[in-house]
Amino acid sequence: MKRVTGLGGFFFKTENPDEIKKWYKERLGIPTDQYGWTFWWKDKEGNDCSTQWSPMNEDTKYFEPSKKQFMMNFRVDNLVELLKVLKEEGVTVVGDIEEYEYGKFGWVLDPEGNKLELWEPIDKAFL
Repeated sequence: MKRVTGLGGFFFKTENPDEIKKWYKERLGIPTDQYGWTFWWKDKEGNDCSTQWSPMNEDTKYFEPSKKQFMMNFRVDNLVELLKVLKEEGVTVVGDIEEYEYGKFGWVLDPEGNKLELWEPIDKAFL
């Protein structure tokens, strides 16, 4: 069974997300929008794929129960099956699966308490 197939995103807390996005845009040329920046790339089969970079308010509750300043999102092929296997392996699963037009999301904690978001993407929803 495939597990992680790629990096889906990197999310981090900041005091002022709009100022940080502006700085990255002006200083590094990153074409930011209200969410940050979506990197588009192709996998080895030639499929369009995306990875999201997003600064978030420092008081966001989205990373809970983790107390860390960041959260990584990993792309996966079969979220439901993967979460079942991870739970059987003793991994802490956080919350319930959420489904949107652009994919399914689930969350787990690594051994250091970092919350990891697992995403079964539907990239064509963004095109």
